[in-house]
Amino acid sequence: MGNAPGTSVEELSACESHQWYRKFMTECPSGQLTFYEFKKFFGLKNLSEKSNEYVMTMFQTFDMNDDGCIDFMEYVAALSLILKGGVQQKLRWYFKLYDVDGSGCIDREELLLIVKAIRAINGVEQEVSAEEFTNMVFEKIDLNADGVLTMDEFMEGIQADEYLSTMLTQSLDLTHIVKKIYSEIHCEQEPH
Repeated sequence: MGNAPGTSVEELSACESHQWYRKFMTECPSGQLTFYEFKKFFGLKNLSEKSNEYVMTMFQTFDMNDDGCIDFMEYVAALSLILKGGVQQKLRWYFKLYDVDGSGCIDREELLLIVKAIRAINGVEQEVSAEEFTNMVFEKIDLNADGVLTMDEFMEGIQADEYLSTMLTQSLDLTHIVKKIYSEIHCEQEPH
């Protein structure tokens, strides 16, 4: 993600920025969101070991400077990407999320692990099993059949296949988390 265009505070209105900042500082007065606070912030409790590993991977993709905490700028950049990021930006982020070991490639086990974990957290039944989805991704976009997906294969393959693109977007749908934050922000604004 880094400092890619479209992932900065400038993209949010002054009012939105203030609301996001208040929410962040209320939940995290130190200004540094740890992994434990990150899970609490998003209401993620009683996770399986695999789901917890996925959430840790997500946390690490938001922690752009790898200091073990998410500061307000990283938080806004992540939410801005989720809410307003373009396809290319989101696909790069998805790739980084799937590349659990940081090797620069995604293998079947990494993809399967993340898909299973995401589904466990989201709790939404899918018409295609995690194994079938993983096999489909590799059959369609691992063009050189080497068993791993490079960033280029992943980005080009997902963009070229509408079904995979839709499935990926649905499986990584974080709008329920964003809606929860928005509703909490708006509840805080209403006079009691």
